[in-house]
Amino acid sequence: MESHSIAGTPELRPADLIYGVEDKPPLRLSLLVALQHVLAVFVGIVTPPLLISRALHLTEADGIFLVSMALLVSGIGTVLQTQRVGPIGSGLLSIQGTSFVFLGPIISLASSLIAAGSSSQHSLGVVFGVCLAGSLIPIIIGPFIRLAAKIITPLVTGVVVTLIGLTLVEVGITTLAGGFEAKHNGTFGSAENLGFAALVIALIVALNNSRREWLRMTSVVAGLAGGFVVALVAGKVALTDLHSLPWLALPTPLHYGLGFHLTSLVPFMFLYVITAIESIGDITATSALSGEPIAGPTYFNRLRGGVMADGVSSFIAALFNSFPSTTFAQNNGVIQLTGVGSRHIGTLVGALLIVLGLFPVVGGVVEAMPPAVLGGATLIMFGTVAVAGIKILSGVHMDRRSSTIAAVSLGLGLGVTFVPDTLAAMPPFVRDMFSSGIATGGMCALLLNALLPGRRAVS
Repeated sequence: MESHSIAGTPELRPADLIYGVEDKPPLRLSLLVALQHVLAVFVGIVTPPLLISRALHLTEADGIFLVSMALLVSGIGTVLQTQRVGPIGSGLLSIQGTSFVFLGPIISLASSLIAAGSSSQHSLGVVFGVCLAGSLIPIIIGPFIRLAAKIITPLVTGVVVTLIGLTLVEVGITTLAGGFEAKHNGTFGSAENLGFAALVIALIVALNNSRREWLRMTSVVAGLAGGFVVALVAGKVALTDLHSLPWLALPTPLHYGLGFHLTSLVPFMFLYVITAIESIGDITATSALSGEPIAGPTYFNRLRGGVMADGVSSFIAALFNSFPSTTFAQNNGVIQLTGVGSRHIGTLVGALLIVLGLFPVVGGVVEAMPPAVLGGATLIMFGTVAVAGIKILSGVHMDRRSSTIAAVSLGLGLGVTFVPDTLAAMPPFVRDMFSSGIATGGMCALLLNALLPGRRAVS
């Protein structure tokens, strides 16, 4: 990678960059590159709503609707990021997608409301209300992103990212064994379910270790497709209801209404800060790969705009029945592979995602995927997130102070995840605030990092 020039001088491009941020590739090439980006992010976008739908035992129609809205909102957010509306947007080839960070807390909040007697419809309305309020956080902190980055050090970020992966492994392994429905019909952990999952895992591992970069980039999509086809041949995929779906479905704002749950807002607010810090890393990588500065006024304007776009996209998501949005990292691999960093490609990606979201048949096909097939892929994805957190922590100087913070935070975060009854005797607002292992461990790391004497760990 070439060194970056000071502000006001021409920027040196990486040696393998063919089209820069403002360049407009030919239409045929643009479509091809945009399709690669869509394939790289598709699974990441649709997996959270699919898992939430199945964890909450929503109807098939609700599952299809949530998947469609996730694609639609991701497309809108991507256009916002790439085109920039005033100060909002990075102006880079930045792709927005559904965040995995909120998966556990959303399931926990909605499940607790359902257990208390609320309907699934009302519970989703409360989730969207909390997400709507929390989405203001990245919008507010965007202009002060330098300060936020100083407060939330790599030690805190590493603990949170590790917890995200480890706490979601339970969801992944449950889905791999057949999902929550399989627990009721007696097929949980059957040889058939484990076989489907093993096939998907084997395909992903094999393709991910290929020498061909394009096979590595599409390994998850290809693994899911392979498992889906085998399950279809085995008669385990029901596509008979697809013909009853409408050809085109326009989005319905506030389809589930809008509720609120004050004590759940605090952990959600914290997670919005964490996703903002993650977006800084993703936008920095995109800037570097696109031959743009990673220092100076232009760089920080992109960071501010990108983080604010995360917040605006999440605000729109809550209004249109989808879950919090964040800047994806997957597209950086595609930029490196193709040598195309044009933001106009990102706008095309956004348009394609919007189109996919408007056709319910896409959500119908995804919803018809057997849980075991999806579980094989999600288990690897969640494990990969945990490994990413460990890599962040490996770059931190682990002195006694840092080791203590990591140990206490990971212990508490995993503890409330695996033994949720630990908080059963606490007042409701305490249970709600600390029911998420990610939020519990993350807030503990942030608090200890701020209060314990000694130098804050840096990478």
